[in-house]
Amino acid sequence: MSTCLGLYIEENVIKYAKVSKDNDIVKIDSFGIKFYDKINEAISQVIEETYSYKVPISINISNENYNYFYLFSLLNKKDMQNVINTEFESLCYDSGLNKDAFETRYVLINDLQDKEKIKAIHVSASKADIARKEQQLEGYKLTYASPIGTSIGNLLDYKDKENVIIVNIEDKTTITTIVDKKIVDIQTIDEGTSQILSKINIKENSYLKAYEICKNTTIYTQEAKDLQYEENDYLDDIMPTLYNIVGEVRKITNNSLNKIDKIYLTGTASVINNIDIYFQDYLKDIKCEILKPYFIKKNLSKINIKDYIEVNSAIALALQGLNEGLKGMNFKKETIKDKLPNFLTMEIGSRKEKGKTSKNTFNIDIDLKAELTGLEQTLLRVVYGILMLIIVYSGISIFLNSSMNKKAEEISEATKQVNAQIASINNNTSIIKVNTSKYEAMTKRLTDLNASIEEKRKVKNAIPTLLNQIMFSIPKGVQITSIENISGTKIIINARANTYDQLGYLKASIKNYNILINVVSDSGQKTSQEGPITTTIEGDLPI
Repeated sequence: MSTCLGLYIEENVIKYAKVSKDNDIVKIDSFGIKFYDKINEAISQVIEETYSYKVPISINISNENYNYFYLFSLLNKKDMQNVINTEFESLCYDSGLNKDAFETRYVLINDLQDKEKIKAIHVSASKADIARKEQQLEGYKLTYASPIGTSIGNLLDYKDKENVIIVNIEDKTTITTIVDKKIVDIQTIDEGTSQILSKINIKENSYLKAYEICKNTTIYTQEAKDLQYEENDYLDDIMPTLYNIVGEVRKITNNSLNKIDKIYLTGTASVINNIDIYFQDYLKDIKCEILKPYFIKKNLSKINIKDYIEVNSAIALALQGLNEGLKGMNFKKETIKDKLPNFLTMEIGSRKEKGKTSKNTFNIDIDLKAELTGLEQTLLRVVYGILMLIIVYSGISIFLNSSMNKKAEEISEATKQVNAQIASINNNTSIIKVNTSKYEAMTKRLTDLNASIEEKRKVKNAIPTLLNQIMFSIPKGVQITSIENISGTKIIINARANTYDQLGYLKASIKNYNILINVVSDSGQKTSQEGPITTTIEGDLPI
């Protein structure tokens, strides 16, 4: 049985999940959420509570960037790597960044639009950020560090020919598009729960309380909109962020060349009640639901499924550490210590301290004058074997190095020629980019101008039509006092009559005959006890 502790670390919170895997059976041993002020103390508490002193740990990287490069499928693996490195170097140069400050990984997939090309999903992260997280876990068995955008798909129960989007709303929001079981696009937006929790924290002075408020918040349907604002004072802190996120998701679905079958919601914001219904209201034709780990439904559990969903990000990272999901995205470099067997990293101490070892140390005393114990003999054999391997390895290395040096000289000459050609290509590419930018700017100006002219023409032609339709639709006894076009297609009509029915009939006519769309009006007001009733009707021209 393999076990891994997944830690999803953000600015004020750690989500953790200790996951075990035995063949195809996956089980969550322990999980939870911890808000912290001091990160090192919080990590120590999680390790202690889950008893994970020697358990492999998988974490998320922070502030990663996703880029996409397109390559010809006929290139060999080494040439593809060179092209990707050159593209990233050019990208850093254009952005004024030092490429050596980043750790990078990439994965290759077939381009869905062009069969002759291959798409590289390229991920870069600051070496300083990675080193800081590794330092926070110093002394523990950190084995995996990966971006959450590529790891979150580990929770999915993949189905053939199903295209889905996973919206992971944590401090920032990661939107992962999966087409036919393959990740094809990852986008991040700054909008997320950091804005929501920060706003509530200002009122409550507690991130934990802010989180509990989110868990107890319910988003109502459009019909109950007035009720929800009366019952919950925190929706003004929550809804603007969710509105911006659902807007970005809708843009991605509209621009997708593949039909999206389902949208899964996860992350901290998924604890808000009815968030899936809220997304469904905006994404009418796409089914929206909360993402549940694929193995939960296969196993009987007494724990509320919602409790698991709270730590989905940590579970996904733990599964990544158990070798599930997308390969080649480990940003944790393997050290010599990681490669050594556990018994070779044990500390050697005095027999006098035997029995007083710490939880991370196993003390052994080797007395050369005394008779060797079985354990000491085994250790000596291991050391002897390692020495023999080193000697053999050194001899082979000397022979190989001699041959490799000759090849290196040949490669160096070939590399110079390739670099010269690449430099020429880059120069031509720069010229093409400059001309392309000018052309795109001119095209955009023309497009904007045409759009502006077309919009004015539509409004100009729509006004006479509006007046004509109102003239034939106005009921007897109703007087139109004013019609205003306040901006764009927005129209405000002021009318009065002796009865509410007459005004109601006017509003119904405007709405039913599609004279205006998005029609709203007040309930009507009497100017005096026996005077006429006035009302205001607002709507947009149907153009």
